[in-house]
Amino acid sequence: MNNYVILTDSCCDLTKEQLAALGVKSLSLEVIIDGGAPVYNDDVTENIKGFYEKLREKGSVTTSAVSMDRFTEFFEGYLKEGTDVLYLGFSSGLSGTYNAAFVAAQELAEKYPERKVYTVDTLCASLGQGLFVHLAANLKKDGKSIDEVYEWAKEKRYNLCHWLTVDDLFFLKRGGRVSAATAVMGSMLAIKPVLHIDNKGKIINIAKARGRKASLDMLVENMKKTVIDPKNQITYICHGDCIEDAEYVAKKMKEEVGVPEVIIGYTGPVIAAHAGPGVLAIFYLGTER
Repeated sequence: MNNYVILTDSCCDLTKEQLAALGVKSLSLEVIIDGGAPVYNDDVTENIKGFYEKLREKGSVTTSAVSMDRFTEFFEGYLKEGTDVLYLGFSSGLSGTYNAAFVAAQELAEKYPERKVYTVDTLCASLGQGLFVHLAANLKKDGKSIDEVYEWAKEKRYNLCHWLTVDDLFFLKRGGRVSAATAVMGSMLAIKPVLHIDNKGKIINIAKARGRKASLDMLVENMKKTVIDPKNQITYICHGDCIEDAEYVAKKMKEEVGVPEVIIGYTGPVIAAHAGPGVLAIFYLGTER
């Protein structure tokens, strides 16, 4: 019996339309703009270009922690109806979001012993998490049970590859990921970092490229080394309001790697607050992260 729902959070950066097509429900996280009250991620994405303009002006944008109570309410609505829950959450290596969801699920499992309440730390972010949710939803549509999708998710999360670069080191400096000296020197020399998300769900600096185009090319070169069966993959690209760069990378992925489909979307407010305009990342299944 497949009476279950796949849930996620808005750090998956899938649009409302994409989520609806997949049959997935999402909890909206929050950002704080210019020190005001927290604003739901989903509301900010209604004017995503305006949000990126705020970032370009170096406006104050921070993220807000999600309470366990919000997850309890989110999950319990389905459990009360007799529906089992599988939550695929934002990487614990980047946020406390998953931990809040996990504690809520543990308490609800005791309250509803007849129901299944599963959570998976995807170790993914942005449309990497979105791709992971997409693949899981496809398995559900194919008739896989909640237990089968749960076991698949725990195993395959280590094969969901994230390669990314940023255009403005100011945001990494603000988040403490690079020093002020590195940010200044990198900006002067047009040095662009090439990063990935490791098996602990943390962002790791792997290499440096001289110039934007070189950093974009390096993403595709890294993909070539690990991609699995590219001709039968769905792949994703997220971008920080730099669609021309995303289209450039998508074209290279199709021509040089052989992937038939590349879905392009915006990097959402929560991730963009830390990565800035010009962030660009590719996501695919590989032999290893």
